[in-house]
Amino acid sequence: MPMTTIGELARQHTDLSKEQIGHLVNLASEWGMLADVCFADLLMYVPVEGDNWLVLAQVRAATGQTLYLADWVGSQTSSVERPLLAAATKSGVPCEGEIFIQGVVEDCRMMAIPVQFEGEVIAVLTREWSQHTGRQPGELERTYLEIFDRFAEMIVRGAFPFVGRVADSSVAPRVGDGAIVLDADARVRYASPNATSALHRVGISANAVGQTLSELGVIDSSVRQAFERREPVVEEFEQTSEVTLLTRCIPIVDDVDGESVVTGAVMLLRDVSELRRRDRLLLSKDATIREIHHRVKNNLQTISSLLRLQARRLESPEAKAAVAESVRRIRTIALVHETLSREPGDDVAFVEIVRPLLRLVEESLQSPERPMRFMVIGDGGRLAATVVTPLSVVLTELLQNAVDHGFPEGDGSGGGNVAVRLQVEESELLISVIDDGRGIPADFKLADAKGLGLSIVRTLVTTELAGTIEMRPAHAEELAEVEFVPRDGNTGTVILLRVPLQSD
Repeated sequence: MPMTTIGELARQHTDLSKEQIGHLVNLASEWGMLADVCFADLLMYVPVEGDNWLVLAQVRAATGQTLYLADWVGSQTSSVERPLLAAATKSGVPCEGEIFIQGVVEDCRMMAIPVQFEGEVIAVLTREWSQHTGRQPGELERTYLEIFDRFAEMIVRGAFPFVGRVADSSVAPRVGDGAIVLDADARVRYASPNATSALHRVGISANAVGQTLSELGVIDSSVRQAFERREPVVEEFEQTSEVTLLTRCIPIVDDVDGESVVTGAVMLLRDVSELRRRDRLLLSKDATIREIHHRVKNNLQTISSLLRLQARRLESPEAKAAVAESVRRIRTIALVHETLSREPGDDVAFVEIVRPLLRLVEESLQSPERPMRFMVIGDGGRLAATVVTPLSVVLTELLQNAVDHGFPEGDGSGGGNVAVRLQVEESELLISVIDDGRGIPADFKLADAKGLGLSIVRTLVTTELAGTIEMRPAHAEELAEVEFVPRDGNTGTVILLRVPLQSD
């Protein structure tokens, strides 16, 4: 069946309120930790029509063997098959007993924990495991199961999951990374082997039991905040210049004489030193690449300036025009490198290239006798630098072609409009250059065009971009879509460019 969220299933099959569904969603976001400390599968059941129960969510432990190879989310069972569900709901306290699971010969057990929200049982959380394939009891197992029981008590009281500003558990360490159990005085009561190894890596070899983290020399701000705020706290800190630890401290809250009191906590920790070292290398590499783009841009601008100086010494109009076109192409590539020098990563929002590109073309092709208006529609998404550079050169040539041939100087047209429309359809980028100029001859064929600009376009589109290009008269509806008003004798032109986008 297609992937369905907890919220969707609950809305389709139950009459739970938005707040109640939110409570169950929060519980499911936290219960990976619960599954790990109880070494078993956890399933969330909600009552539905009749005497049936719907499996709303399911999680497997990373620390134990699963009972279920299949995913039972969305399936239903009855109170006859799972009587503990109804018993837990009715009594409001956890119930435990044997269950039968088809295909599993060992004795299996279920612990049904009523999930309370504002004094009402809205679901049942079950721990389901096999007595024969479970982990052999030891200090770690006994400690973890005790932790699970304490969180189960919080679930029954409606105190877990925590409400309000809660640290994101998706970025937090898992139980298998390392766990430290703290008592009501924030002293270490137990440290798992992986947690002990993490402490050894930061030079702490003393027995941690009975000491606070600060006494051990570990930064303990996450513990202090968790105790004070009575909610989980995620923190990453550099314990030493070479070791970075990621921690998540989850307080255990008990009801003492009607008042919520923190009576302990579980701190999960992971050594992320290697990850952060790689992050720093990536940041350094990214900064270096951006600096290279910046220097290339500066060099291209220098070349552009030299060409403009050279053009002043030329007397031939043809030579001046050729140099001017070369300067425009160089400035286009410099514009791409300037944008890449400001952008992190290897891709860039294409519209951030197109907008200044239109201004560049407008500056170079505008004249009092031929006023032009350029506009861009759409954005085109983010493109790789290897695509943006040739695409920008192509677009510059197409814009120049649209102005030179659609509105030639001296024909009395009084200028006109050019629009660039960017669209992404499935795996293609569509670029349309639309003008309301005089159009192209009826016998025009792009393949037969001899001009340097269109030759550059054909070469880049077909070889560098693996795309296609089409040039034809504009339809009336195409001019209307970009709010161009057809003028007498002007048919307008559309140049359609299709570029395949690389899949991730």
